[in-house]
Amino acid sequence: MAEAGRTAPPVATLTTDFGAADGYVAAMKGVMLGIEPRLVLVDVTHEAPPQDVAHGAFVLAEAARHFPAGAVHLAVVDPGVGGRRKSLLVVTPDAAYVAPDNGLLTHALSRYGSAHDQRAEWLSPIRAPLPPGCRAFELANPRYRLSDVSHTFHGRDVFAPAAAYLSAGVPPEEFGPPVADVIWLNVPPPVESNGEIEGRVVHVDSFGNLITNIALEEDGAGRAVVEIEGLRIQGLSRSYEEAAGALAIIGSHGTVEIAVRNGSAARQFSEGVGARVRVHC
Repeated sequence: MAEAGRTAPPVATLTTDFGAADGYVAAMKGVMLGIEPRLVLVDVTHEAPPQDVAHGAFVLAEAARHFPAGAVHLAVVDPGVGGRRKSLLVVTPDAAYVAPDNGLLTHALSRYGSAHDQRAEWLSPIRAPLPPGCRAFELANPRYRLSDVSHTFHGRDVFAPAAAYLSAGVPPEEFGPPVADVIWLNVPPPVESNGEIEGRVVHVDSFGNLITNIALEEDGAGRAVVEIEGLRIQGLSRSYEEAAGALAIIGSHGTVEIAVRNGSAARQFSEGVGARVRVHC
């Protein structure tokens, strides 16, 4: 708790696919601290698979919801760096995000509304309006970026300065013109029909657990049957130790996940993001 008369220092998180072998993350942090020395910097991950926007989007959103209101979340998984995609500042009712306009904010924005197209391919980019209560601005004002902008490192030269200036109190409107539509990854919600819910695996964590977008209540979980590509699991376990092999469980994300005790479900069943999952209730 902050002392009386003192405000808590601003908090900013970083999510990237830069890894730890190079100095890319440190360079971003150096830029940010040079602008706002009070910043508390928190690493979400720098181990997103290279160019895997969907992975970064899920990890970012799941971590961001646990941070204090008003935190700034800087995310850079950016296969289109230097290209035509916009650089964005997005303000939601709970936080602000600085990221490329490539779908990286899909799950973060899904807390406030959804955008999907049943005709489009799974995870394909679609352009759609922001949810209610959210605003976006293009990072176009040169005052809030480095003087020399590399074509290949916008994380350091564009996104890091913007996140730092925003944390220091610069109003969002100062960064550039408003943006009404942004890129979402196409993630349709589960479909329920005749006592069956069909969803998808939306994330594979580092343990190989297959995390779905199917939310279930604990009541009746013992009667549920979970199916994925020929695997049929009767009932949901309450913990990972309840089964000797494959199991289904309501995980910490609040949705059904498929796991293998002391093993990797992704590796054992050769399944990953996008795999269809059915739950019979």
